[in-house]
Amino acid sequence: MDASIYRMRHRDILFLCVLSLLLMGIIMVQSAGMHVTGSVGWSWTERGSRHAIFAAVAILTFFIVGHIDYIHLLHGTKTVWRNPILWIVAIAGICCLLVLVPHIGIEVNGARRWLPLGICQVQPSELAKWAVVIFLAWWLTQRPVDLSRFSRFILTLVPIGALCLLVVIQDFGTAALIGLCAVLMLLIGRVRWWHLAVIIPPALGAAFWFVAHKEYRWRRMTAFMDPYSNPREGYHIIQSLLSFATGGITGKGLGNGVQKLGYLPEDTTDFIFAVICEELGLFGALLTAVLYLGILFVTWQAVKQRRDSFGRMLAMGIGAMVTLQAMINIAVATVSVPTKGLSLPLVSAGGSGLVITCAALGLLYSILTHEHDENELATEMQDIDPLKRTARFSGWDNGADIDWFSSSPAQPSLR
Repeated sequence: MDASIYRMRHRDILFLCVLSLLLMGIIMVQSAGMHVTGSVGWSWTERGSRHAIFAAVAILTFFIVGHIDYIHLLHGTKTVWRNPILWIVAIAGICCLLVLVPHIGIEVNGARRWLPLGICQVQPSELAKWAVVIFLAWWLTQRPVDLSRFSRFILTLVPIGALCLLVVIQDFGTAALIGLCAVLMLLIGRVRWWHLAVIIPPALGAAFWFVAHKEYRWRRMTAFMDPYSNPREGYHIIQSLLSFATGGITGKGLGNGVQKLGYLPEDTTDFIFAVICEELGLFGALLTAVLYLGILFVTWQAVKQRRDSFGRMLAMGIGAMVTLQAMINIAVATVSVPTKGLSLPLVSAGGSGLVITCAALGLLYSILTHEHDENELATEMQDIDPLKRTARFSGWDNGADIDWFSSSPAQPSLR
């Protein structure tokens, strides 16, 4: 009997990782949202119930998007006004602009980051994250312009820079995440190294200015260096460290955490990983990390498979965005980097962000389900000169071994 029939498909591993993280999120948000009451029985908190509903909508969205062929994103890309990817970028930009308008954007804890949408609120920065991923996946593989020229490379950065500037005004952490993921995708897309060497120093200078320009951001940086010298500014850090210290190896047990009882700020969102470590201990922390590594493993397998260049680049962008955000959130909770307002993907309490993230992971599921070759992609651009089309698709040789960071002429190149 063929033992291969017992092997799980990559898309099944992805589904199990997503489902497990969503279930963990429901349990931990419910636990973190509990308060001391006179009742000894189990009862759902308002935060836990709301998160469970959004998690159900998110997994449904994951399946719906996952069963739609991702190649439809390329339909109409041969004309600007019908290009769905450019429309996605434009909508994300408009939403990021609207959220800054008084009486339109909703301000919470001094930050205006949400737009009202009926029964829930939408965070435009979530749209911006995935708009950048989809845009770069298309731009770097279909090559609408010659990226070997520096002026055309700058054209690539215009929509990315515009979205980052709109996001960084109110949300530095998400803007930094978008920039980091964009640089990674540009590296994978084999843009010229000296192009990146030119634009990275000004980008870092701008990031430093945005940190220094906002007093509260600068206080976070100084508090990170020595939180106990200023317990008021380093309060988040100190309470997060106490959660890890009291959790130990096995944890206090589900629901038995103390820091969530008014001591640890943002215990259902930014610092939910600290609650996991306090109640589930090292086991819970490792389980969470393994689930994100599972998504990263599936992403790498999608990139290695014989499929089209757009699908591989899109898969890499989605996997990178999710795992980078998880790494930053865990690094913040473990006080490895300064405090940033980034949630733990699929676990932290949220509404629209949870659904949008699952929609993006649904695209990854679709990539693992549907296979296309470069000839199919070429039919989406029938109005382009055949010689240009051949040059455009000659980079990611279908089925070739990928070594993006090698300069060897034998390796596939997107140039």
